[in-house]
This record gives sequence, structure tokens and C-alpha cells, in this order.
Amino acid sequence: MNAGSKWFDVCAEADLPPGACRAVDADGIQIAVFNVDGGYYAIENLCSHEQETLSTGELAGCEVTCPRHGARFSVITGAALCEPAEEPVATFAVRVANGVVQVGSDRIYFDE
Repeated sequence: MNAGSKWFDVCAEADLPPGACRAVDADGIQIAVFNVDGGYYAIENLCSHEQETLSTGELAGCEVTCPRHGARFSVITGAALCEPAEEPVATFAVRVANGVVQVGSDRIYFDE
């Protein structure tokens, strides 16, 4: 995280059980935060293909499926895993502080 980065509260850790997702607005950035088997991951909450909300998609393992056209994304790396999406979505740092899940404001892109 950069010096000017911010952390945003998502929810209490107990309110985000494995397999669940929460959407949060972090200074105008829409972010989807997922619990995958006790690990927390965050990606930009808009499909890179049609700007559909990913937090309403189906989570299977470490992949979320866009509800509009079926594109799948890794919730760990943000990679587009199948067409029609070709571009990745940004990821964000996640931490738990005093029992509260928090997401960082800096976009992170992984090189595949």
C-alpha cells in the first residue's frame, strides 16, 4: 500500500463466512470482497467485459462468474479466465483488524 492509501471497513469478520461476498464503496471505487475457505480476497466489482456487478455472481472455489454473460474471474489475481472477458479486473489488499474485514484503496494488477 502507498503512503496515501486508505483502509475501508467492509464488515465484521463473523458477517463474511466462507463462500460469502460483500460489496463496498471505497471512495467511489466499487469493490467485491470474498471469503474463500477463510481467506479474504477483493476485486473490482465490475466485469471488464460489460461492467456488470460481480458481487452478485456465483462464487465457485476461487472463481466468480459474471451473472450477465458468464465470464469467470479469479478472485485472487483478478485474471479473466474465459471469454467473453479478455481483460483482468483489479485486485485490492484485504486485512482483518480487530475483527473487522478491511479493504485497501490501491488497485493492484497481477502479471500473468
